[in-house]
Amino acid sequence: MAMEWLAEAGHAEEYKGKWWQEIKQNTTFGGYVIGKAAFNDQDLDSKNESHSTFDIRLVRAYVNGQVWDFKYGLQMEMNGVSGGSTEKGPHVLDAWAEWCKFSYLSVKQGQFKRCFTFENPMNPWDIGFGSYSQTTLMLAGMNDRVGEHACNGRDIGLQIQGDLWPSKTDGHAWLHYQLGVYNGQGVNHADRNDNKDIIGGLWVSPVKDLCIGAFGWTGEYSKDNNGQKITVNRNRMAFGVKYESRWTVRGEYVTSEGHKVSDYQVTSDGTTTVSGSDKADGWYATVGVPVTSRCKIYGKWDVYRDQKNSSSQKSIYNVSVNYSFYKNLKIQALYGFVTDKTYVGDQYYNTGEIQLYWRF
Repeated sequence: MAMEWLAEAGHAEEYKGKWWQEIKQNTTFGGYVIGKAAFNDQDLDSKNESHSTFDIRLVRAYVNGQVWDFKYGLQMEMNGVSGGSTEKGPHVLDAWAEWCKFSYLSVKQGQFKRCFTFENPMNPWDIGFGSYSQTTLMLAGMNDRVGEHACNGRDIGLQIQGDLWPSKTDGHAWLHYQLGVYNGQGVNHADRNDNKDIIGGLWVSPVKDLCIGAFGWTGEYSKDNNGQKITVNRNRMAFGVKYESRWTVRGEYVTSEGHKVSDYQVTSDGTTTVSGSDKADGWYATVGVPVTSRCKIYGKWDVYRDQKNSSSQKSIYNVSVNYSFYKNLKIQALYGFVTDKTYVGDQYYNTGEIQLYWRF
């Protein structure tokens, strides 16, 4: 026994070296920048806004890696202006660890993307347009309609997921499931109520690269309004299809039930009243056509209805050309025609963007 202990002690440095070597070999550092120039010809009436602007849309840095059966990730958003609001300055986007020994069951804990809709978990590089769809922005926790701070579709929680029944021909999984429990308050914020958000998804893949699925979300969000805590419901369902290969076909419909925090009015004696609609929905349909190995053209019909009726509908018709100089440098040109029934002024206008994407 003593000899075994001495042998282990003698090799301790060797084992330690291998452990650190494994971390170095399986850890990657990187980041990306997206800059844009945008314009529109909307008659802004009394709005004190410009028709054209240059902007740094995103500056992000990340580290990803794997040690034994554990993956990990940390991502920071570096752009934004700190000051009066801590929501807009540099902050942590992702900070998570995932046990992934089995393909049919993995467990992820930390801060990461909510498992709701096909589009929300996608990287901005892969969307094909200057932004996510309105439905994803408003109903998947990015710039959520309830009044939550900008969260880029993320929250803090625990998620399990897995792939079942791999195909014998190409190895793709026939069925994927995911189920998450989250605070419900978004990124970098502690929970403010006793309720937890439950979000789940289930999809089938009859052929490789094709997914047909459904998602559900039930939970609550709390925020102060005139000094009083207001808690609103978020009960949502989504249905979609996604095919991502050289060609892209992607479409989803999302329906939501639950008021906004701003729908509540707090009187001087502390009583509250509520107005507005507690329902919203939206949908989008995207097609991407490869022109060459470097160039892909996308078209999208993008609709969001903030009160689930025609008078609250905003529709965007987009065409986007993406050209990759090489895998880490891409330029994108986008044209959009907007019909916005929620705006009392000019409801029909054109938009344009040129965005430059580069990774390091």
